[in-house]
Amino acid sequence: METIKIMIVDDEPIIRKAIRYELNESHAQIQCQLTDEGDVVTKEVEVLDTFANGPQLYAALNDTSRPRPDYLLVDMELQGEPTGGIAITQRVRQLYETSRHTPIGIIILSGRFDNLNEGGNDRRQRMEEIGQVVFEALHRGANAFVSKNAVGGFSIDNILHAISCLERGEQFYFNYPVMVTIKEAAEQYFASVILSTAEYGDFSQRDRALLLWEAAGCTATEIAQRMSPLFTENEKSVQDLQKDISARLHIVNKSGARVAKAIMLGLLDPRRVSFLTRR
Repeated sequence: METIKIMIVDDEPIIRKAIRYELNESHAQIQCQLTDEGDVVTKEVEVLDTFANGPQLYAALNDTSRPRPDYLLVDMELQGEPTGGIAITQRVRQLYETSRHTPIGIIILSGRFDNLNEGGNDRRQRMEEIGQVVFEALHRGANAFVSKNAVGGFSIDNILHAISCLERGEQFYFNYPVMVTIKEAAEQYFASVILSTAEYGDFSQRDRALLLWEAAGCTATEIAQRMSPLFTENEKSVQDLQKDISARLHIVNKSGARVAKAIMLGLLDPRRVSFLTRR
């Protein structure tokens, strides 16, 4: 039977011991449907080792005499550092980004991402902080998030389900409490964007097109040439519109200020900008 090897990083000894015991003593297994024909493969999950911090893990990963893990189970908050798991995730990705090895799957284990029951401003601030941490972890290379405080308490089944989903080829996995928290954080963010843009009035297709070309580095003359179907007058109409947009955004009439404010408010997606090249 094929074995999936994992390593654990958590500064709480009881957590490390509990997960290792539960997985290894029970010879935990997962089933993965790997083909379109529905073929199911059973794999056993084995904990190779556990560590209390990042340096211990890095030493093990750099030791070529030791087996290489397929997955890392990393606590988010290590030794009082709220984003310690993110630092480990980034370091591991850097260790293997130039190697020929298959990337190690990284599963974040934490109670920080659970759905919060308290209301008011504290909850809103907490949701914003959680959203920032989750998306930063994804950006650094995390693949899955598993709650320590899922319904019914801490469960090994949540870890096994995350591994099973990743083994099937899914790029990301979130168990239920984490999904609810991320959903609320995202809704809060987009709601704040909508509220923040409401006071600035409506921005038409022409307004957004102008901002896009301005971000690319176009002069007023070049904008007029590229946007001629949207303008019936001369270059001065472009300059008038630039002044009007600046006035609506409550900023000085400068190209850089317009572009920065538009990105901040979500009016301009920087991924759509194709920069001009000058000789």
